[in-house]
Amino acid sequence: MAHPLHVSRSRTYPVALDEAFTKTLAWPLPELFDARYGPIPPIVAVDFDGEDWGSVGQARTIRTADGGSMREALVAVDPPNRFAYEITDIAGPMKALVARVEGEWAFEALGTGCRITWSWVVHPANRAGAMGLPVFGRFWLGYARRSLDHLEDLLLAD
Repeated sequence: MAHPLHVSRSRTYPVALDEAFTKTLAWPLPELFDARYGPIPPIVAVDFDGEDWGSVGQARTIRTADGGSMREALVAVDPPNRFAYEITDIAGPMKALVARVEGEWAFEALGTGCRITWSWVVHPANRAGAMGLPVFGRFWLGYARRSLDHLEDLLLAD
């Protein structure tokens, strides 16, 4: 099987570590990921019937503007340091490229604020998908930068 793609983007925020972790974990995805970046569509809806999002084992379905969907399951929650998830059951345009994703948001105190690092390990759907991952990775880095910039606006708006 082809090797996965590792991508990561970090940003610092003038927000306390605990507050940044708590708000980021709970933030509605359609508000955070509200814009297209190249071929990566915005998130338009999340199907989740459980309690508040934030416990290991919880799963939800993410729906994107291009008609795609994917299942996200929380696999680790370590307040206020990190939370991790796995994306599977990918449907829509991304299915030909990606089999699954291991995602993580990591938080570290930095002065009076914090640094947030968002990372993905993208497993290709097949050999053809693996050939497209470097291009996808470049788009993901732009998508992540834009999303992390938008996160600052959201965190400071309260």
